[in-house]
Amino acid sequence: MCGPALISEATRDKIAAYCATFREVTRSPFGPDDEIGMLNLLTPEASREVLRRADGGSAIDLSVDYFVGMPSWTKAGDPGFQQWMTHTPAGTVLDDITGMGREQNELVSYSGDAISMYTHCGTHIDTLNHFGYNGRIWNGFSAQDHISSRHWTRCGADKIPPIIARGVLFDVAALHDVDMLPDNQGIGEEDLRQALRRQNVEFRPGDVALVRTGRMRAWPKIDAYIDNSPGLNLEGARFLARLGASVIGGDTLALEQMPAADEENWQVVHTYLMGEAGVPIMEVVDCERLSADGLHEFAFVAASLKLRGATGAPTRPLAMPLRH
Repeated sequence: MCGPALISEATRDKIAAYCATFREVTRSPFGPDDEIGMLNLLTPEASREVLRRADGGSAIDLSVDYFVGMPSWTKAGDPGFQQWMTHTPAGTVLDDITGMGREQNELVSYSGDAISMYTHCGTHIDTLNHFGYNGRIWNGFSAQDHISSRHWTRCGADKIPPIIARGVLFDVAALHDVDMLPDNQGIGEEDLRQALRRQNVEFRPGDVALVRTGRMRAWPKIDAYIDNSPGLNLEGARFLARLGASVIGGDTLALEQMPAADEENWQVVHTYLMGEAGVPIMEVVDCERLSADGLHEFAFVAASLKLRGATGAPTRPLAMPLRH
């Protein structure tokens, strides 16, 4: 069978997209304290099964490297990635900050560095406190009650568990027989359905969905990669959420069609997936090797940095072929 799997009534009751109200945050089907949304669809049994079948010797790294000048979201005033040396071998000899003296400093070549970055830089996960509606986020948590002087106290990156699941690639660029989708092209339900049919793959509740536009071929040219990117439209996002996606990732910086085809909401897919459907997002996921290898279903393993309360965190996802 290819396409969406049949969803039982019991599973459907756990998928927030089926009880969502337009432009209102949804109360979680997993209870009033839930902070991870559809990641609750991941089960230990399913994770064990996918790892049992995974070919760890053929792992594909889906992340990008971090470097000064890399494409990053700076249009809203957020900082780009910066990296600098805090210690160098020669500098340590000269400044002797350790107080160990010239002889030891010349023997021990000490290097160290530091970074500064927006938490939504590079390959990363967007947590459920990143976007919502009218001052509230997933499960009804309010900014008034749940933001401290430093961060959200709910739904932060520190709450995201290790993600071990079956992954499915929706290779929309290949579907349309192009290396890269045109600027600002929206990806809707029919594109996603046809991608599954073309690939002869079934999508099941709890799977991770990766959407390939081919935009990674423009990386790391800043304007070519960021501006007017193709991506999911609201229809496409609803389709994947109702399939029971635990996470939805893409190869662009925004995942969604930018600019959005909605005059009232400039982040229509982000607000829907996080606020209404409870689905975390991954962005800047490099899907090129998956496409080149024709790897449309795979074991997906990822873990993000446990940044307390953060709205996003760097993540290193891996894909491994499944043995049959």
